[in-house]
Amino acid sequence: MEYIITSLTVNKIIIADDHPLFRSALVQALKTNMPKAEFLEAESITQLETVLADSNADADLLLMDLHMPGANGFVGLSHVVQRYSQLPIIMISANEDLVIAAKANQYGALGFIPKSASIPQMQAAIENVLMGDTYFPENMESADTEEDGELENLIHKIAELTPKQLEVFNLLADGLLNKQIAYEQNVTEATVKAHVTAIMRKLGVNNRTQVVLIANKVNVTENYGSSASDS
Repeated sequence: MEYIITSLTVNKIIIADDHPLFRSALVQALKTNMPKAEFLEAESITQLETVLADSNADADLLLMDLHMPGANGFVGLSHVVQRYSQLPIIMISANEDLVIAAKANQYGALGFIPKSASIPQMQAAIENVLMGDTYFPENMESADTEEDGELENLIHKIAELTPKQLEVFNLLADGLLNKQIAYEQNVTEATVKAHVTAIMRKLGVNNRTQVVLIANKVNVTENYGSSASDS
């Protein structure tokens, strides 16, 4: 069955994925049925924050890759949901594990699309969400999703960081020193130290090592597995 989005007015869609070829292919496929829509792209959480802050929080839809840089598991999704609660989000991933789809639902996505889905399937998912419905695998409820209160609490805490703090958190997780982070962000080391102090306070830890341990704990690759073809 072919899904043609004709009855909806779609002005703006954001595609956040670190694979330029996938972004380009998705834009071309969607333009067929939404020729008047504006498509904005981002390849990391940092870029996505920039796009959203640049008067684009009114987008009709965000298609967001689970494993793009800075996403750190479901932290990125939770972060965007908390800051832009009005923005409908569909999670996309090469990881087709039902647990991933269920967790995406838990952390605020309105849909889940595996990257192996056909164009008609993607169009169906997008149409459902644009019309105020959800789109998840039919058998998602059978997924064995063990509750981990500590993990969920950590994800919510990290998601509450400001965009700059989240960027510093991710750079800390990558093992960068304050001097290197300052260079990456084009700020002073004093500014980085202030961010690190605020991060540790919000997470209730006393040193950088504990921050890195938390980053590893919330990483989706460690907790739910990942597809070899995903990033």
